[in-house]
Amino acid sequence: MALDFTPKTYDEIPEDKRPSLGEALVPIAGMILFLSVGMIYLEMDPQMPLLWGIAFAGLFGRYYFGYAWSDLYDGIGRSILTGLQAILILFVIYMVISAWIDSGTIPTLMYYGLEFLSPTIFLPFTVVLSAVVAFAIGSSWTTAGTLGVAMIGIGSGLGIPEAMTAGAVLSGAYTGDKNSPLSDTTNLAAAVTNTELMDHIRAMRPGTAISFAISLLLFVVLGLSASGTIPVDRIAEIQGGLESSYAISPLTFVPLVITFALAFYGFPALPSLGAGIFAGVAVSTTVQGVGFAAAWETVHFGTSPETGVDLTDELLASGGLEGSVWVVSIVVAALALGGILQETGVLAAIAYHIGRAVSSVAGLTAGTAAGTIAMNFLAAEQYMAIVVPGMTLQNLYDEYDLESRNLSRAVEASGTTTSAFVPWGSGGVFMASALGVPVIEYAPYYFFGILSPLILVLMGVTGWRIFYKDDPERESPAEADAPTPSVE
Repeated sequence: MALDFTPKTYDEIPEDKRPSLGEALVPIAGMILFLSVGMIYLEMDPQMPLLWGIAFAGLFGRYYFGYAWSDLYDGIGRSILTGLQAILILFVIYMVISAWIDSGTIPTLMYYGLEFLSPTIFLPFTVVLSAVVAFAIGSSWTTAGTLGVAMIGIGSGLGIPEAMTAGAVLSGAYTGDKNSPLSDTTNLAAAVTNTELMDHIRAMRPGTAISFAISLLLFVVLGLSASGTIPVDRIAEIQGGLESSYAISPLTFVPLVITFALAFYGFPALPSLGAGIFAGVAVSTTVQGVGFAAAWETVHFGTSPETGVDLTDELLASGGLEGSVWVVSIVVAALALGGILQETGVLAAIAYHIGRAVSSVAGLTAGTAAGTIAMNFLAAEQYMAIVVPGMTLQNLYDEYDLESRNLSRAVEASGTTTSAFVPWGSGGVFMASALGVPVIEYAPYYFFGILSPLILVLMGVTGWRIFYKDDPERESPAEADAPTPSVE
């Protein structure tokens, strides 16, 4: 049986199974309790607490809401298939990292980066470079999983804390991603809200520019404070370790050039990254002198270099395809939980009641941001965080006579950018594993992710760049007379 991927709105749920706000909060409270007890109190990995949440939400859906097991399975299936691209990218990016370490691509980037960069300019340089690359290829994940890994290594050699570097990479990567017409989330936000793509991008630009500018300024300040912290012979020691273990050559950049060129010319992330794996193996065998079978074993099982420098060995250790399984298991479990919450109407009920609570354009903007962020934490997948509020709240924006680009901007500014804050979501899991920095550590430095929804809410409060159907250029105070919505 074919699965319908369109999420149900609250009105589409049969009345006898339509949860009230209190009923919808029961499985949510259970999930929060399980994750809190398991991950914080018992210091467990997320998989088992997520399994507890799946069992509780499933039993609640079956015996309280009255859904058949087959309905719940379909919900899980839809959710996992929605996140399938993210799962496949996780598998592939782990292989890419191992291939590029073995080929010398990442070690060479580290070597030259240590040669030319300084602590003072490193963080703002990382922000700008990540933004440019992500805009060109349309992918924050590809940028973080390739360029970001190298920048973590360079920053560590310069004495920059890894959490700061990770925050700089993410701030730049998500800025570029949001403004790129090649980005899947940018296209998705426009599509589910029936907004023309370039109208959506233009609506996002002012808020994105402000968030990026403030983020860049903060990293300039952090860079100035980091100046002069490098131990005397640290860079020379790291470079020596890299030279003793890898052939440092511009030829090792071939995998990077091929991957970014394919992405730039419109190839999707998976084939672009896949080409990077094969190019990496080719460079490993020709430039580094690694045997063909040994190169592919590295892609499978990961790297464990012995350069003689502990910091370098730690930075260049990777898990390969085998190492991705732990991460993917978290994503699959979180998607399964989100699928049950979607199928039983819990997510739709929350979005509906958020909509009923607003009484102004400012409240609608803030409610959209809050609902989208909540979906990120509940559904564990940025696509669902965009799709559910994007489809559920369209009627409210119509009742306020607002153009659809207000809604498309809101769901992306608060959905795409905050996915990296969710430790069990696909965004947070990927970024933490690819960059080697836990979410809780890089979160305070991921300035763009913090500022983007805040600037969005401020725009709603002031009425700046709020577009109305009767006059797209009209900008009025957000608290001006607004209709009382009848969310039916």
